[in-house]
Amino acid sequence: MPALQNPILFEHPLNERTRTLLRISHLFEQFEYHLAGSSQWQSRAALQALLDISSILARTDIRKDLIKQLDQQQKSLASISANPKVDQLRLQQVLDDIAHTVERLYASNRQLGGSLRKNGFLNSISQRAPIPGGSYEFDLPQFHYWLNLPHTERVIQLDGWRHEIGTVQETAELLLGLLRSSSVYQEQTAVGGLYQHNLDSKRGMQLIQVKVEAESLLYAEISGSKHRFCVRFLESIDWDHPQQTEQDIPFELKTCAI
Repeated sequence: MPALQNPILFEHPLNERTRTLLRISHLFEQFEYHLAGSSQWQSRAALQALLDISSILARTDIRKDLIKQLDQQQKSLASISANPKVDQLRLQQVLDDIAHTVERLYASNRQLGGSLRKNGFLNSISQRAPIPGGSYEFDLPQFHYWLNLPHTERVIQLDGWRHEIGTVQETAELLLGLLRSSSVYQEQTAVGGLYQHNLDSKRGMQLIQVKVEAESLLYAEISGSKHRFCVRFLESIDWDHPQQTEQDIPFELKTCAI
């Protein structure tokens, strides 16, 4: 099967750690995209992304978990340094990146995002956000004033708030980068739109990646655990009642673990 043209990538985490990393990375991508925009709506969206990240960080002591994951990767990569087939320069760069990130996490000797959650201005927005239309100017006049500041001032403040949790962004991208590059795509076929596969639980698979042709008018619905996973390809013609296709669908699959 030739390489897919204009494929759509679908990712599915197989554990809670990876699910959290993907959500954090997704929100930081939203933040970066909207930060560059000069409109009030984009500043709203950038700020909401930061508040959502802060909410995720409040649920658990993610700092310890990130340090643990990085330490595990550092030991794993160091164990292959004697292999002559390994790109030593690249390996050393990755080890240096891990060491630098661990050092930054240790330096953050408080709960990540804690200062954002204690910020009165941000708290006032966060409390109103769940209410439909709750961030309108009559509810949040201070927020309305902030949105009318020059774009450069808003960017400086947004970037300053992001800086307080920048280590989280750096760590998430490093771990996801290692995870996504841990394997290569394999050509597979979903017979009648369905593909199932058993996993070796000892390897601890963490992420499934599926690529399918955009022109196929299909999307991948992935479910699974550390033992097995299933990929169903659904037709996007009827948005109200999607049906699994009856066709045999070629696709590319990557199972990732670090």
